[in-house]
Amino acid sequence: MLCTAKVKLFLLFVASVCGLYPDISLAPSAAGASQARLSLDFETYRGRIEPIFLKRRQNGARCYDCHSVIVTRLRLEPLAAGSSSWSGEQSRKNFEAVSQLVAPGNPVQSRLLLHPLAQEAGGDPTHTGGKFWASQEDPEWRMIADWVRRGTAEPAPMLAASRSATNALNFAFFQSKVEPIFLKERHGHARCYGCHSEPNRIFRLERLSSETTNWTEDQSRRNFQNALQQVVPGDPVSSSLLIHPLAPEAGGDPFHSGGRQFPSQNDPDWLVMSDWVRGAQTVSDSKLKSSSLIYVTNSAGDTIDVISPETNKVTQVIRGIELPHGVNFSSDGKRVYISNESESVLDVVDRESGEIVRKIPLSARPNNITVTKDGRRVLVGIRALPGAVDVIDATSLVRVKTIPLNRCVHNIYVTPDGKYAVAGSIESKSATVIDLQTDDVAWEVKVDSGVRPMAFDTNAAGSTNRIFVQLSNFNGFAVVDFAKHEEVARIKLPDQPGGFGVAEGRTSTPSHGIGVTPDGKSLWVASTFANAVFKYELPTLELLGYVALPEMHPIGRAPSGSVPEWITFTPDSKLLYVSNSGARSVSVIDISTLKEVAQIPVGEVPKRINTLVFH
Repeated sequence: MLCTAKVKLFLLFVASVCGLYPDISLAPSAAGASQARLSLDFETYRGRIEPIFLKRRQNGARCYDCHSVIVTRLRLEPLAAGSSSWSGEQSRKNFEAVSQLVAPGNPVQSRLLLHPLAQEAGGDPTHTGGKFWASQEDPEWRMIADWVRRGTAEPAPMLAASRSATNALNFAFFQSKVEPIFLKERHGHARCYGCHSEPNRIFRLERLSSETTNWTEDQSRRNFQNALQQVVPGDPVSSSLLIHPLAPEAGGDPFHSGGRQFPSQNDPDWLVMSDWVRGAQTVSDSKLKSSSLIYVTNSAGDTIDVISPETNKVTQVIRGIELPHGVNFSSDGKRVYISNESESVLDVVDRESGEIVRKIPLSARPNNITVTKDGRRVLVGIRALPGAVDVIDATSLVRVKTIPLNRCVHNIYVTPDGKYAVAGSIESKSATVIDLQTDDVAWEVKVDSGVRPMAFDTNAAGSTNRIFVQLSNFNGFAVVDFAKHEEVARIKLPDQPGGFGVAEGRTSTPSHGIGVTPDGKSLWVASTFANAVFKYELPTLELLGYVALPEMHPIGRAPSGSVPEWITFTPDSKLLYVSNSGARSVSVIDISTLKEVAQIPVGEVPKRINTLVFH
């Protein structure tokens, strides 16, 4: 009998390991689970740990997406329709399930921490959901490990997670812009400070003396460290500091004992905190630490994100421009020009402050913009009929001329030698070349489909050699000989990779986004159908390879693509940035290795992207 019992126990063990009986897995015994429930702190779990299950990973999936529908050892409660967080009762059930996978006081024996951890870092051999912690130094891993190890609601000391977050988030921005929010008096609300200065709070603010109205430098440093424990750097909607006081109907937690401090994610204070979590810096801290900045307009929103190539983080967010289209810059780098579709104006923004300093009325609704090589004029493509190019004087900041073209202008460029502007039209299926000495039409080339983004290469002497033109309904590009004024070749992108674009509703724009590296050595072409970006050698146009872009994983549907739109480069031709309009992100590609090295969260439907180079 004893031998038979041992065999049964062994078979049960094998079955649980193989996933045949996932609900009777290698979990602690009932007594062990009870001990876990007694020693693990629920409030810490709900405030810090549970939001991690709702965080979107690089592929767009969340832990929740699988663990709420598939029978696994970790079973998360399904969210109510329209809800973005769990109720208190649901969180209790999740806590019970999570506790079964934890060995209190011992993170490295807790399946919750080992299963998604890379094997080379000490994790399990496999995890169906993927390995999203590369090491035990990952901030999320350390946050969960600290909860398992401590088992109390006391604020944790500054561990590796805090150090990592400190490197990612800016103290000066926190002190000058975020901290005052905690002292702010809102009508009908107590101040955040009123509750969070008490010693038993998960998020603890330093208590002010009776004679002071603000914190000392040392106190602010401690507030900063405590705030870091409540955020996931780069991800505001996974950060308890922002979600807990946010109204539930706006995506916040079901209940916050301090009330609904922020009625929506458009609340100015919530946006300030969001900017900080995404890596924003003060003007003094962000001044010219690199030779360039990457600007991306979020076409379905009212923001423009500014990315530092040094950190691949959003360091500034320009706000208040609804439906921003094109972005370009003054020759001295002090002003940013943004075409504003909602108001039919060209917004002029002070680069350092991010404030709009001038609104220049245009002749009609604009699309993309460019700046002449001498920096004296801004050229704005006018999409509304009859179609034109508006000319803005960069000194007086007034519209001085409108060049009629009698066709809707979508994109406009200045040729590398600075002698011509080229205006593309989707509706008229043409590219019109304007002589910038006379502002007259020099010539045009007709094609068989709508003209979309363009790029140029040059002859040895610097004159324009070819225009590479992306077209509607064609997964590739046309080659126009500039001297001959005619199309001389058409390059179709490979069929593989493929399979994207239909579900995303982008069959009319299968290839969108094209550019030549600043060193002139390669042409890069983005493809919605391939969900990838391709590299061609110049001048031969030999295909050198491609880089796959992130996939989206909607629940209950096949994976979809990130819908790449536009591309730009760092001035040293080492990095390429591509806007993923369907993924709300920018991918960073190493040009020499053809590897994606970063994904940067940005705003709604990012499209036009451009590089400001400091000279």
